[in-house]
Amino acid sequence: MELRQLEYFVAVAEEENFTRAAERVHISQSGVSAQIRRLEHELGAELFDRSARIATLTVAGKAALGPARAALAAAEAVGQAVGEVTDLIRGHLTVGMVIGCTVTPLFDALAAFHRAHPGVEISLLEDNSDRLVERVRAGAVDLALIGTATATPDGLDALTIISERLVVAVPAGHPLAEQRRRVALRDLTAHPIVCMPPGTGLRAVFDRACAAQSIHPAIALQAGSADAIAYLAARGLGVAVLSESMAANHHDRLTARTIDDVETPALLALVWKSRPSPALRELLVHSRQAFTKPDGHPDGHGEPMGPPPGSG
Repeated sequence: MELRQLEYFVAVAEEENFTRAAERVHISQSGVSAQIRRLEHELGAELFDRSARIATLTVAGKAALGPARAALAAAEAVGQAVGEVTDLIRGHLTVGMVIGCTVTPLFDALAAFHRAHPGVEISLLEDNSDRLVERVRAGAVDLALIGTATATPDGLDALTIISERLVVAVPAGHPLAEQRRRVALRDLTAHPIVCMPPGTGLRAVFDRACAAQSIHPAIALQAGSADAIAYLAARGLGVAVLSESMAANHHDRLTARTIDDVETPALLALVWKSRPSPALRELLVHSRQAFTKPDGHPDGHGEPMGPPPGSG
Protein backbone atom coordinates (compact mmCIF):
# COMPACT_ATOMS: atom_id res chain seq x y z
CA MET A 1 0.00 0.00 0.00
CA GLU A 2 1.40 3.36 -1.06
CA LEU A 3 0.53 6.90 0.01
CA ARG A 4 -0.20 7.90 -3.57
CA GLN A 5 -2.80 5.12 -3.80
CA LEU A 6 -4.50 6.50 -0.69
CA GLU A 7 -4.31 10.00 -2.16
CA TYR A 8 -6.03 8.85 -5.37
CA PHE A 9 -8.62 6.92 -3.39
CA VAL A 10 -9.52 9.97 -1.29
CA ALA A 11 -9.63 12.17 -4.41
CA VAL A 12 -12.10 9.88 -6.19
CA ALA A 13 -14.20 9.54 -3.03
CA GLU A 14 -14.43 13.32 -2.65
CA GLU A 15 -14.92 14.10 -6.34
CA GLU A 16 -17.23 11.08 -6.96
CA ASN A 17 -15.69 10.92 -10.41
CA PHE A 18 -12.50 9.33 -11.74
CA THR A 19 -11.95 12.03 -14.38
CA ARG A 20 -12.21 14.94 -11.96
CA ALA A 21 -10.04 13.08 -9.45
CA ALA A 22 -7.38 12.54 -12.13
CA GLU A 23 -7.39 16.29 -12.91
CA ARG A 24 -7.05 17.04 -9.20
CA VAL A 25 -3.99 14.83 -8.71
CA HIS A 26 -2.52 15.73 -12.12
CA ILE A 27 -2.24 12.28 -13.68
CA SER A 28 -4.27 10.43 -16.30
CA GLN A 29 -7.61 8.80 -15.52
CA SER A 30 -6.21 5.41 -16.46
CA GLY A 31 -3.36 5.94 -13.98
CA VAL A 32 -5.82 6.70 -11.16
CA SER A 33 -7.96 3.68 -12.07
CA ALA A 34 -4.95 1.37 -12.20
CA GLN A 35 -3.62 2.47 -8.80
CA ILE A 36 -7.02 2.09 -7.12
CA ARG A 37 -7.40 -1.38 -8.68
CA ARG A 38 -4.05 -2.32 -7.12
CA LEU A 39 -5.20 -0.94 -3.78
CA GLU A 40 -8.44 -2.90 -3.98
CA HIS A 41 -6.53 -6.05 -4.87
CA GLU A 42 -4.26 -5.60 -1.86
CA LEU A 43 -7.19 -4.92 0.47
CA GLY A 44 -9.26 -7.76 -0.99
CA ALA A 45 -12.36 -5.61 -1.49
CA GLU A 46 -13.83 -3.18 -4.00
CA LEU A 47 -13.84 0.38 -2.75
CA PHE A 48 -16.14 1.94 -5.38
CA ASP A 49 -19.38 0.98 -7.06
CA ARG A 50 -18.63 1.65 -10.74
CA SER A 51 -22.02 0.66 -12.12
CA ALA A 52 -23.31 4.25 -12.31
CA ARG A 53 -21.94 7.51 -13.72
CA ILE A 54 -21.03 8.59 -10.20
CA ALA A 55 -18.28 6.71 -8.35
CA THR A 56 -19.90 5.87 -5.02
CA LEU A 57 -18.16 4.26 -2.09
CA THR A 58 -18.96 0.69 -1.20
CA VAL A 59 -19.32 -0.36 2.42
CA ALA A 60 -15.62 -1.24 2.40
CA GLY A 61 -14.79 2.08 0.79
CA LYS A 62 -16.68 4.00 3.45
CA ALA A 63 -14.80 2.09 6.12
CA ALA A 64 -11.46 2.86 4.48
CA LEU A 65 -12.01 6.57 3.85
CA GLY A 66 -11.41 7.82 7.43
CA PRO A 67 -8.17 5.87 8.01
CA ALA A 68 -6.93 6.89 4.53
CA ARG A 69 -7.43 10.56 5.32
CA ALA A 70 -5.73 10.09 8.69
CA ALA A 71 -2.76 8.40 7.04
CA LEU A 72 -2.36 11.25 4.55
CA ALA A 73 -2.63 13.84 7.35
CA ALA A 74 0.01 12.00 9.35
CA ALA A 75 2.35 11.92 6.36
CA GLU A 76 1.84 15.67 5.86
CA ALA A 77 2.56 16.30 9.55
CA VAL A 78 5.84 14.43 9.22
CA GLY A 79 6.82 16.66 6.32
CA GLN A 80 5.86 19.81 8.21
CA ALA A 81 7.84 18.77 11.28
CA VAL A 82 10.95 18.11 9.22
CA GLY A 83 10.40 21.33 7.27
CA GLU A 84 10.24 23.38 10.46
CA VAL A 85 13.50 21.91 11.72
CA THR A 86 15.11 22.50 8.33
CA ASP A 87 13.86 26.10 8.29
CA LEU A 88 15.56 26.72 11.62
CA ILE A 89 18.78 25.17 10.36
CA ARG A 90 19.13 27.00 7.08
CA GLY A 91 16.50 29.67 6.59
CA HIS A 92 16.46 33.39 5.89
CA LEU A 93 14.80 36.34 7.62
CA THR A 94 14.55 39.93 6.47
CA VAL A 95 14.14 42.46 9.28
CA GLY A 96 13.20 46.08 8.69
CA MET A 97 13.60 49.11 10.92
CA VAL A 98 12.93 52.82 10.68
CA ILE A 99 15.76 54.86 9.18
CA GLY A 100 18.52 55.82 11.60
CA CYS A 101 17.16 53.55 14.30
CA THR A 102 19.41 52.47 17.17
CA VAL A 103 16.85 50.69 19.33
CA THR A 104 19.22 48.38 21.15
CA PRO A 105 16.71 45.70 22.25
CA LEU A 106 16.11 44.92 18.57
CA PHE A 107 19.82 44.30 18.13
CA ASP A 108 19.86 42.22 21.32
CA ALA A 109 17.04 40.08 19.93
CA LEU A 110 18.85 39.57 16.62
CA ALA A 111 22.05 38.61 18.43
CA ALA A 112 20.29 36.12 20.71
CA PHE A 113 18.45 34.57 17.76
CA HIS A 114 21.69 34.29 15.77
CA ARG A 115 23.42 32.51 18.64
CA ALA A 116 20.55 30.04 18.92
CA HIS A 117 20.12 29.52 15.15
CA PRO A 118 23.39 30.41 13.39
CA GLY A 119 22.29 28.76 10.15
CA VAL A 120 19.49 31.26 9.57
CA GLU A 121 20.70 34.19 7.47
CA ILE A 122 19.49 37.62 8.62
CA SER A 123 19.12 40.63 6.34
CA LEU A 124 18.55 44.10 7.79
CA LEU A 125 17.15 47.08 5.90
CA GLU A 126 16.06 50.63 6.75
CA ASP A 127 13.10 52.54 5.37
CA ASN A 128 10.31 54.79 6.54
CA SER A 129 7.47 53.21 8.46
CA ASP A 130 4.82 53.32 5.71
CA ARG A 131 7.03 51.53 3.21
CA LEU A 132 8.11 48.97 5.81
CA VAL A 133 4.46 48.13 6.52
CA GLU A 134 3.81 47.60 2.82
CA ARG A 135 6.89 45.40 2.53
CA VAL A 136 5.72 43.27 5.42
CA ARG A 137 2.27 42.94 3.83
CA ALA A 138 3.90 41.95 0.52
CA GLY A 139 6.10 39.35 2.22
CA ALA A 140 9.35 41.12 1.30
CA VAL A 141 10.09 41.81 4.98
CA ASP A 142 9.39 39.27 7.73
CA LEU A 143 9.49 41.55 10.77
CA ALA A 144 9.70 45.34 11.03
CA LEU A 145 10.19 47.84 13.82
CA ILE A 146 8.08 50.85 12.87
CA GLY A 147 6.59 54.06 14.17
CA THR A 148 2.83 54.02 13.79
CA ALA A 149 -0.32 55.90 14.67
CA THR A 150 -2.36 52.69 15.06
CA ALA A 151 -1.67 49.84 17.44
CA THR A 152 -2.17 47.18 14.78
CA PRO A 153 -1.83 48.12 11.09
CA ASP A 154 -4.48 46.46 8.92
CA GLY A 155 -3.71 42.86 8.02
CA LEU A 156 -0.73 42.52 10.36
CA ASP A 157 0.00 41.30 13.85
CA ALA A 158 1.81 43.75 16.11
CA LEU A 159 3.57 44.11 19.43
CA THR A 160 3.55 47.66 20.84
CA ILE A 161 6.91 48.53 22.38
CA ILE A 162 6.43 52.16 23.43
CA SER A 163 3.42 54.48 23.57
CA GLU A 164 4.13 58.20 24.11
CA ARG A 165 2.44 61.59 23.76
CA LEU A 166 3.61 64.19 21.25
CA VAL A 167 5.45 67.24 22.56
CA VAL A 168 6.67 70.53 21.17
CA ALA A 169 10.32 71.28 21.99
CA VAL A 170 11.71 74.83 21.90
CA PRO A 171 14.86 76.62 23.10
CA ALA A 172 14.96 78.71 26.27
CA GLY A 173 13.28 82.08 25.85
CA HIS A 174 10.86 80.88 23.20
CA PRO A 175 7.24 82.04 23.81
CA LEU A 176 6.01 78.44 24.05
CA ALA A 177 8.61 77.71 26.71
CA GLU A 178 7.11 80.45 28.85
CA GLN A 179 3.63 78.97 28.69
CA ARG A 180 2.16 76.54 31.16
CA ARG A 181 3.29 72.94 31.23
CA ARG A 182 1.01 72.01 28.33
CA VAL A 183 0.20 73.79 25.08
CA ALA A 184 -2.61 73.38 22.55
CA LEU A 185 -2.13 72.32 18.95
CA ARG A 186 -3.30 75.72 17.70
CA ASP A 187 -0.54 77.37 19.71
CA LEU A 188 1.91 75.90 17.22
CA THR A 189 0.35 77.55 14.16
CA ALA A 190 2.01 80.87 14.92
CA HIS A 191 5.44 79.27 14.53
CA PRO A 192 7.33 77.39 11.79
CA ILE A 193 7.50 73.66 12.56
CA VAL A 194 10.34 71.16 12.27
CA CYS A 195 9.20 67.54 12.21
CA MET A 196 9.51 64.08 10.71
CA PRO A 197 8.64 63.65 7.00
CA PRO A 198 5.47 61.96 5.68
CA GLY A 199 5.62 58.19 5.86
CA THR A 200 6.75 58.18 9.48
CA GLY A 201 4.54 57.30 12.41
CA LEU A 202 5.10 60.54 14.32
CA ARG A 203 4.14 62.59 11.27
CA ALA A 204 1.00 60.49 10.82
CA VAL A 205 -0.10 61.21 14.39
CA PHE A 206 0.62 64.93 13.97
CA ASP A 207 -1.09 65.24 10.58
CA ARG A 208 -4.21 63.41 11.75
CA ALA A 209 -4.48 65.62 14.82
CA CYS A 210 -4.17 68.75 12.68
CA ALA A 211 -6.73 67.50 10.17
CA ALA A 212 -9.22 66.72 12.94
CA GLN A 213 -9.11 70.39 13.98
CA SER A 214 -8.81 71.80 10.44
CA ILE A 215 -5.39 73.19 11.33
CA HIS A 216 -2.87 73.83 8.56
CA PRO A 217 0.57 74.18 10.19
CA ALA A 218 3.56 75.70 8.44
CA ILE A 219 6.09 72.87 8.05
CA ALA A 220 9.37 74.73 7.72
CA LEU A 221 11.84 71.84 7.78
CA GLN A 222 11.68 68.03 7.77
CA ALA A 223 14.28 65.52 8.92
CA GLY A 224 14.29 61.77 9.46
CA SER A 225 16.44 61.99 12.59
CA ALA A 226 15.18 63.07 16.01
CA ASP A 227 18.59 64.58 16.72
CA ALA A 228 18.51 66.62 13.51
CA ILE A 229 15.06 67.98 14.36
CA ALA A 230 16.22 68.90 17.87
CA TYR A 231 19.39 70.60 16.63
CA LEU A 232 17.43 72.64 14.07
CA ALA A 233 14.92 73.75 16.71
CA ALA A 234 17.71 74.63 19.14
CA ARG A 235 19.07 77.02 16.53
CA GLY A 236 15.75 78.83 16.22
CA LEU A 237 14.72 77.44 12.82
CA GLY A 238 11.34 76.22 14.08
CA VAL A 239 9.56 74.45 16.91
CA ALA A 240 10.25 70.72 17.05
CA VAL A 241 7.44 68.17 17.13
CA LEU A 242 8.80 65.03 18.79
CA SER A 243 7.79 62.23 21.12
CA GLU A 244 8.40 62.53 24.86
CA SER A 245 11.56 60.41 24.94
CA MET A 246 12.97 61.99 21.79
CA ALA A 247 12.74 65.42 23.40
CA ALA A 248 14.01 64.17 26.76
CA ASN A 249 17.40 63.43 25.25
CA HIS A 250 17.80 67.13 24.45
CA HIS A 251 16.57 68.60 27.74
CA ASP A 252 19.81 70.55 28.08
CA ARG A 253 19.02 72.65 24.99
CA LEU A 254 15.24 72.39 24.56
CA THR A 255 12.18 72.79 26.76
CA ALA A 256 9.43 70.27 26.04
CA ARG A 257 5.72 70.93 26.43
CA THR A 258 3.08 68.23 25.96
CA ILE A 259 0.61 69.07 23.20
CA ASP A 260 -2.48 68.92 25.36
CA ASP A 261 -5.12 68.18 22.72
CA VAL A 262 -3.16 65.50 20.81
CA GLU A 263 -4.14 62.49 22.86
CA THR A 264 -3.39 59.84 20.24
CA PRO A 265 -0.02 58.41 21.25
CA ALA A 266 3.04 57.90 19.10
CA LEU A 267 3.73 54.17 18.99
CA LEU A 268 6.80 52.07 18.39
CA ALA A 269 5.80 48.56 17.33
CA LEU A 270 7.02 45.32 15.85
CA VAL A 271 4.80 44.16 12.98
CA TRP A 272 4.61 40.90 11.06
CA LYS A 273 2.14 38.86 8.99
CA SER A 274 -0.10 36.31 10.63
CA ARG A 275 1.02 32.66 10.58
CA PRO A 276 4.76 33.38 10.82
CA SER A 277 7.37 30.88 9.70
CA PRO A 278 9.14 28.75 12.34
CA ALA A 279 12.22 30.97 12.13
CA LEU A 280 10.16 34.12 12.59
CA ARG A 281 8.31 32.57 15.55
CA GLU A 282 11.66 31.98 17.21
CA LEU A 283 12.78 35.55 16.48
CA LEU A 284 9.55 36.86 18.00
CA VAL A 285 10.28 34.92 21.18
CA HIS A 286 13.69 36.59 21.44
CA SER A 287 12.17 39.98 20.57
CA ARG A 288 9.57 39.79 23.33
CA GLN A 289 12.28 38.85 25.80
CA ALA A 290 14.55 41.69 24.67
CA PHE A 291 11.83 44.34 24.78
CA THR A 292 10.37 43.29 28.13
CA LYS A 293 11.74 44.01 31.56
CA PRO A 294 11.53 41.34 34.29
CA ASP A 295 8.43 43.11 35.64
CA GLY A 296 6.71 42.65 32.29
CA HIS A 297 6.78 46.29 31.17
CA PRO A 298 8.40 47.54 27.98
CA ASP A 299 12.04 48.48 28.22
CA GLY A 300 12.65 52.20 27.82
CA HIS A 301 15.04 51.88 24.90
CA GLY A 302 14.12 53.26 21.55
CA GLU A 303 11.67 55.74 20.14
CA PRO A 304 8.08 55.54 19.04
CA MET A 305 8.18 57.33 15.74
CA GLY A 306 11.71 57.39 14.47
CA PRO A 307 15.33 57.18 15.59
CA PRO A 308 15.81 57.02 19.34
CA PRO A 309 17.76 59.46 21.46
CA GLY A 310 21.41 59.40 20.62
CA SER A 311 20.99 58.26 17.01
CA GLY A 312 22.72 60.23 14.33
